[in-house]
Amino acid sequence: MGLGAAFLLVIILAQRALVPGLPPRAQPRMSDQVVIERVQAVAKLVSSETFIRDIVTYQNTWMGSTKKSLVVATGKVLAGVVIDSSMKVQVNPETKTISLEIPHARVMDVVVLHLQTYDERSGLWNPLRPSDRDTIFQHVRAQLEHTADDMGVVAHADSSALALFQTLLAVPGYSVNVRFQLPAPVAQPAE
Repeated sequence: MGLGAAFLLVIILAQRALVPGLPPRAQPRMSDQVVIERVQAVAKLVSSETFIRDIVTYQNTWMGSTKKSLVVATGKVLAGVVIDSSMKVQVNPETKTISLEIPHARVMDVVVLHLQTYDERSGLWNPLRPSDRDTIFQHVRAQLEHTADDMGVVAHADSSALALFQTLLAVPGYSVNVRFQLPAPVAQPAE
């Protein structure tokens, strides 16, 4: 059965090549809608996942009494592109170009995987409380995000997203141009 189907396929292809009256194979057609559908399939694209270990110190003084904590934190920072309605798509069939304008990558999540406390001291009038642990946890998240920024995680996510979208939208005969939107202008304070 499979051999017969393969033989039939070879005959059809040979006829197409030998018979001059048959129309040529259709070129792939691209439209704005096809590009939008492909891109929306990855609406939230995590293009960089970085594991970070950092030391976080917490200190709070009240009435001359200081409580301290020294924590080693391990976390995972996820950065990527969020595709939303600000994305712009243009397909030009004459020049066979696909242009895509996407937002820059940003930190999407900071996951604290492990906290190891190495030193913890309560003050005489300022003991460590459960609410301090919540504050320490928030400091850890902020510190891991700051460290990821120093490491260039978002820039790496930008370059990974560019490469992925150029591959995702590659169609024979078309060139793909992916660029980032300009950052939103910073509001100037009124004088």
